[in-house]
Amino acid sequence: MQRYKPNTTVACVIHCDGHFLLVEELINNKPRFNQPAGHLEANETLVQACLREVKEETGLTVELSGLLKIYQFTATDNTAFIRFTFVAELTSMVKSTPIDPVIKHLHWLNLDQIKALNGQLRSPLVLNSINDYFNSARALLPLSTLDSRCF
Repeated sequence: MQRYKPNTTVACVIHCDGHFLLVEELINNKPRFNQPAGHLEANETLVQACLREVKEETGLTVELSGLLKIYQFTATDNTAFIRFTFVAELTSMVKSTPIDPVIKHLHWLNLDQIKALNGQLRSPLVLNSINDYFNSARALLPLSTLDSRCF
């Protein structure tokens, strides 16, 4: 049996007043929308990875509220992912500029606007994460759940 080696990724559901911050990037010359997200890099914790990706893709420094969910996902090209999805609550829909040149625009969108983008979402995890945000009743796992210390 072949060993399963999924990519480890992080994402952040950034919420403010009924709106969610999505990043827009071009993939194969087509706009795709996603939460700020990316791969875990060597020698960083999951929390550090999430904060880094948010900063790179949105220009924002946020405080994470907790861990929303861990998703196991296989893309259409059979690439496997384990995605750790966090939440950040903001008090205002700040305007900022992405640092990462791959990100073309930032959008504050409500749930109906995001649902209307369904064919342009980077993966089903984008909408799943937002639905899980609403269904969680804010019962997030504390960040201490992801203690990086070895015992």
